[in-house]
Amino acid sequence: MVKLGVNSVLFGGTDFATACRHIAAAGYDGVEIAAIKGMCEHLDLDRWWEQAAELKHITSDSGLEFLSMEEAALDEDRLTKAFQAGAEIGIPVVNIGPGGKSGSQEDFDRQTDLMARMAEEAARYGVTLCVKAHVGACIHNTPTTLAAMEKIAWPAFGIDMDPSHIWRAGEDPPQALAPVLSRTKHIHIRDCLGRGPGPGTPQNQACGRGDIDLMAYCKVMVEGGYSGPVCLEVIGAGEMGLPDVAIIAAESYGYLNACLKALGAR
Repeated sequence: MVKLGVNSVLFGGTDFATACRHIAAAGYDGVEIAAIKGMCEHLDLDRWWEQAAELKHITSDSGLEFLSMEEAALDEDRLTKAFQAGAEIGIPVVNIGPGGKSGSQEDFDRQTDLMARMAEEAARYGVTLCVKAHVGACIHNTPTTLAAMEKIAWPAFGIDMDPSHIWRAGEDPPQALAPVLSRTKHIHIRDCLGRGPGPGTPQNQACGRGDIDLMAYCKVMVEGGYSGPVCLEVIGAGEMGLPDVAIIAAESYGYLNACLKALGAR
């Protein structure tokens, strides 16, 4: 069964316990905890050991499981702390963006060298490091994703396949998923109205509201045998009220759950 979760960045305006109560009420299986410096730090990596017991208690009480963590930055010190926290709290996947600039081979080489070193470190802690193609970054589309996959052979390295970034790179996400699915270990998911450059308003990032054929995307995912986490990641909602972000979460769950049930994956 494909497990559905929510990145807690959607609930960045509230505390983690409140976020988990609403994520569980919407029907999700689990949560991706945000540890994003300067945006949302439901997990503060500079004091993760102080939070560990409380965070485990919150998810257990909510009936959720930890599916992943988004640390976001390719930073050795913060990632080491993220791996330590993941090993202790029981968070199997740590997600990052690639950094660097699109079209720069120098940036690609430097950033993927660092990813390889950090994947080796992740293996020591029994967690998986995942990176996603990101608009404007050194990994930004399918060709650069495939190049990173070829270069980094560590089993503890995987792809976080986010259809909205691939869509904004001018590609068709269902077609782009198949070539990278063998190394895809996490999926960030949201919709996108138009080709960007940004993902649009939080409301239009709700699954089913935009232009991405997410049903076809789910079909490729299921037929390819993917069974990892699929976590809703909606950004820009920090100033929105709790009812509004809860609606986005619930609406997206209904859409994704219906798609996956129709495909026999729920």
